[in-house]
Amino acid sequence: MVERTFCTIKPDAVKSGKVGEILARIEAAQFQIVALQMRTLTRKQAELFYSVHSKRPFFSSLCDFMSSGACVTMVLEAPNAVLGLRTLMGATDPANAKPGTIRADFGSSVENNAIHGSDGADTAKTEIAYFFPGIELVGAD
Repeated sequence: MVERTFCTIKPDAVKSGKVGEILARIEAAQFQIVALQMRTLTRKQAELFYSVHSKRPFFSSLCDFMSSGACVTMVLEAPNAVLGLRTLMGATDPANAKPGTIRADFGSSVENNAIHGSDGADTAKTEIAYFFPGIELVGAD
């Protein structure tokens, strides 16, 4: 089943010049990029986006990090896109990610792990609507 997922190349990967390599891996894995924008999140945008984690001890540092520089937000489309991207990304902690995954190759810590991807179909819809409201996306729906 073709579905959509949301993805962010995080500020650490943008700062280290890894955007092109990460996009190349995403495309090589047969994802179609149906929307893409480079942006710098405000602290408030980061807080709203990560509000599900607001009671967790890492919330403040996560929001600081995500608003610390440019990131690349995108919508990807592929069969089983959510699971496929999560597999391509690897475990949240790069130290536990399988070799060859994006996080294993480009991440340095749980927070500075290069990439975010939706954890489920409902989350993907919410995240896509948050960053791309009212935008007509290319590709199938």
